[in-house]
Amino acid sequence: MDALNIGEVARRADMQTSAIRYYERIGLLPAPHRVGGWRSYEVGVVDRLRVIRVARDLGFTLEEIRMLLDDFPEETPPSERWQALAAAKLPQVEDMINRASALKRLLEAGLRCECVRIADCFGDADAPRGVGDTCAIEDACY
Repeated sequence: MDALNIGEVARRADMQTSAIRYYERIGLLPAPHRVGGWRSYEVGVVDRLRVIRVARDLGFTLEEIRMLLDDFPEETPPSERWQALAAAKLPQVEDMINRASALKRLLEAGLRCECVRIADCFGDADAPRGVGDTCAIEDACY
């Protein structure tokens, strides 16, 4: 059995040793064997850390990652795991997309804003606009 020290695992998984220790502490990684007090990892832990890193980079929570990796019987194929996670995560992603789109529209309207006072930007939508009044921020939010 090939064994790796924490520095080698960190290098291969492209992450900090402190992150590896943290994942161990919260139970996302199994505790490694110890040899003379030093952590000794099996090579397969690198693949698990790569999955964790990619999932974290894409915005999955640690609990969602734990669900994907550990909350199923071991024989559950990855496709079933992903389907369960996708069913739970897709509504959240749709909500994020909608909020990001609203923010984009707001910022684009802000680029066109010529209001003198911030209150004018969010004023009564039914109120007539004055000459040169091109702010449409209240319309952009929805």
